Amino acid sequence: MVIARKNKKVLSPEDVKIIFEVKMSLVWNWEYDVTTNSLTEIGDYRTHKGKPSFTRSDSILKAIGKCIDIRVSNWKASKIPLIVIGNAPLSNGFCKKADYLKNAGIIQGFWSLNPFPLNHGNTRKITPKKGFIRFDDIDELKYNLDNMFDENLNFFLGMKNPEELGKIIEMANNQNNYQNKGLKFLELINGS
Repeated sequence: MVIARKNKKVLSPEDVKIIFEVKMSLVWNWEYDVTTNSLTEIGDYRTHKGKPSFTRSDSILKAIGKCIDIRVSNWKASKIPLIVIGNAPLSNGFCKKADYLKNAGIIQGFWSLNPFPLNHGNTRKITPKKGFIRFDDIDELKYNLDNMFDENLNFFLGMKNPEELGKIIEMANNQNNYQNKGLKFLELINGS
């Protein structure tokens, strides 16, 4: 899902404000009784045979792969924030990785839009570095989206030896202010 500046099917990177990789899945099992015309909860995602979105490693790895593909497809696409949206909590084993991916700039976060994924129990609200956030109301979501739109993020990547990296830093440092230094560093690190 994309939020864009223009309403058209083919967009340039400059037109895209944010990309959401959506990973929604069933989090409750219900039973419908035809006789009484009633629904009864028979289990949440902990009782499923299959696991929901953020608790499945293949689902998470697929989302990461798509985000990396966008990151490396076009230098101009490096400014687009990428959020993975789901409706389940993040698995315990993935919390550190979510924070690392956010810190590295690959993904700007795993966001759960389900404030109550368990009817009978508590779930994680946020990881230490905000790689995962569970939103409990629309105002909280709006606040985080507004912050995302206000940031002027730039993704950069590379494998450079210390000498190459030192040369890039020295060339960027010759610029006259912090913004120009940052832009020159991004230009050089990305080989432009």
